Amino acid sequence: MFEDEVAMEKRSSILPALLMMCLVVLIVGFVAYVIIEVRGKKPPSAQQVSAIVAATLQGQGPAVIHFSTGLVNNDEKLPDPNYRLLEKAGIVKLAKAPKGGVVVSLTPEGERLLASVPGVKKEKETDGTIPYQAPLAQRQLLSIGAVSMNGDDNATVEYTWKWVPNALGDVFDAGGPLVKSFNLWERQTLINKYEAAFYHGEPTKSTLALARNGREWKITTHVPVL
Repeated sequence: MFEDEVAMEKRSSILPALLMMCLVVLIVGFVAYVIIEVRGKKPPSAQQVSAIVAATLQGQGPAVIHFSTGLVNNDEKLPDPNYRLLEKAGIVKLAKAPKGGVVVSLTPEGERLLASVPGVKKEKETDGTIPYQAPLAQRQLLSIGAVSMNGDDNATVEYTWKWVPNALGDVFDAGGPLVKSFNLWERQTLINKYEAAFYHGEPTKSTLALARNGREWKITTHVPVL
């Protein structure tokens, strides 16, 4: 009888302990779940946003100008404004070809300038012309503005960036004296077709739409703010 009473007392003391342990486990599990859920609904951090925007700007690549040396022909009246702009800058020399077109040659100054610009590419064609591909300016992130949540899984980021032109980009600056020396139609042609832009102008404000993908944020749309 005594042994039975002892066993019952042990069982009666273990049961509350087990219940308490189960309760603790449930509470800990619930708290962990809440923390995970809350973290999952948090907006992107400043570090995440900066990294995404910087990668987006870098991914767009530089503004690039294309031109060729040698005998250049196309369907438009030659020489095109971009070649005449390069000539005004002292980078190339233009001469009329006997049977039409224009002969383009680099000046010593032009050779030095292109040698100073990282990323210039050239390749000789079978007809003797040498096409050049030269970067003008890179985009640089200046600041991150407001981050607005649109529901739990979508965010809109406002940011500001500017152009950082190189020496060749200074030539194609739409606000510079060389581009402004052309008439209105030619300036529009340089801007719309030949990568002239206001490289020394005011910074640009843009927005980036993000969507949550698991624990990461991905870009959905990129819209300039005018």
